Amino acid sequence: MAYRSFSLIPAFSNHLLSDRFTQMDNLFSRLTGEKPLSYTPAYNLLQKGELHELTVSVPSYAQDELDVSVLNNQLTVRGKPNVEKTDEVEEKEGIKWLHQGIRKSEFALSFTLEHRVVIQQANLANGLLTLHFTYDIPEQDKPQQIAIGVQNESVRVLEHNAA
Repeated sequence: MAYRSFSLIPAFSNHLLSDRFTQMDNLFSRLTGEKPLSYTPAYNLLQKGELHELTVSVPSYAQDELDVSVLNNQLTVRGKPNVEKTDEVEEKEGIKWLHQGIRKSEFALSFTLEHRVVIQQANLANGLLTLHFTYDIPEQDKPQQIAIGVQNESVRVLEHNAA
């Protein structure tokens, strides 16, 4: 399971090493025919005012093959293909694969959240799972503006008598 953390505060990190690992992993997977070790679907995360949007690329997954859950500040998107269902359809319709380059794999994408998240809406269209959510930040955790008061001190004037 791939754990990722996101917050309203941007983080700076070095993606060069992780991108190189992903490229090498994909290269070896193509050579050996095995599933990549680092298979996690691509995703976009954006903020539109108070609303946040997470879009996950899940081509060819059906609604019943996806699961979205939030537990203990952990947002998890899981995909589990219905292999038995596909095998039944192939046998029934006499389908024989000559080449299968597009494969669905089981995956889990997880994000650790700073505050409670309220999922407003989840949609699956054109191979994209889109989650619209807001942060439910309790009042005691929100920044508070403190008013600064000014006390008027009576101005004391000292007079010096030159004698």
